[in-house]
Amino acid sequence: MVYKEQIETAFVEQQKHTRDDFFIDREPIKAISVKTSHIVVLTGIRRCGKSTYMQQLIVKHYQNVAFFNFEDPRIFGFSVEDFSKLSEVMGNDKEAYFFDEIQNIIGWEVFVRQLHDRGKKVFITGSNANLLSKELGTRLTGRYLSYEIFPFSYQEYLVYFKKNDSDDVFLEYIQLGGFPEYLKDKLDEIVQTLLKDIVYKDIAIRYGVKNSHILMQIALYLISNVGKEVSINNIKNAFSVGSTSSVSDYLHWFAETYLFFFVPRFSWSQKSIVRNPKKVYTIDTGFAHKNSLSFTSDYGRLLENFVYIQLRKRNLEVYYFKEKKECDFVVFQNTVFQYAIQVCTVLHADNRLREMEGLLVALDFFKINKGYILTMNQTDTIQIENKTIEIVKAKDFVF
Repeated sequence: MVYKEQIETAFVEQQKHTRDDFFIDREPIKAISVKTSHIVVLTGIRRCGKSTYMQQLIVKHYQNVAFFNFEDPRIFGFSVEDFSKLSEVMGNDKEAYFFDEIQNIIGWEVFVRQLHDRGKKVFITGSNANLLSKELGTRLTGRYLSYEIFPFSYQEYLVYFKKNDSDDVFLEYIQLGGFPEYLKDKLDEIVQTLLKDIVYKDIAIRYGVKNSHILMQIALYLISNVGKEVSINNIKNAFSVGSTSSVSDYLHWFAETYLFFFVPRFSWSQKSIVRNPKKVYTIDTGFAHKNSLSFTSDYGRLLENFVYIQLRKRNLEVYYFKEKKECDFVVFQNTVFQYAIQVCTVLHADNRLREMEGLLVALDFFKINKGYILTMNQTDTIQIENKTIEIVKAKDFVF
């Protein structure tokens, strides 16, 4: 519980920054409809720009709004009983209501539903996809539209820095990534602290993980192995975790905070999909680069991570393929096959056979005649075994 005066102080101060000047319009802002009667939900990893989205929506579409950030330390201890005080402070005459990181408050969905039932326009953000989905599904079924927010895309990076597209600039983006606060100051501590905040605050404290040191060690292991297979049993043994169920929980919590994504190996059998190792990717290439000691001048796995994020943004069904040979991605949409994709920084004499073989085996398996090799800066077309292999710059590929 907090006092009404504390809520009012925080609310008044927060309103002063709802119309700050921001550098660029984020891409999804064009897709979000403010005319819909549904509650608008923005989800994504911490510090990816969800609050900025909200403020841009305010600037573009509203004059009289209420904005409230539930991570404000001045309202520490805010509970469901305090929503009535917040309602009094905000007033009932606003065009729209914006709530940032509202999932921190148990029972928040009842308050939001009440506003919606009174015909109010409501926008909310949250950094925990699983918590939001549970609460949205039970209390707000049919009342909301959800949008995922990611760090800056390559195109947004170009706009932010007022740069023209080039191979050198793309390599720079792969190294730096797209977290807005990091790009502003380029201090490695920003993304390193972000990792710690997610592991310790969003996971360890929220779920009562006693050995948070091991949790962080596993996170560092995963971020140093993007693009590689990982298994619950191997992690359990490597870090002496008590049970596979604990490791399974850790990976689930990593995924729900948007820290890591786990891509299954393709199989027609659901049991095999569950049993086989998964490949791990993270939210942002710069985030991986600055939190890991495993990346040198070979940026192949970072490029692969970039490609995965492009597929993930489009809500495609993504697997890796591994039979006689391995192909990085096989992609479906609504169960219909779309692409077989191999990723490498440079295709040359030493790796050409390996990259081609993996792709060709996948094409044969799915009875498809066209595949793609996405590279850092090469383009070409190869005809082989009655199949067409398009070599495309990863940044130019239309997913």
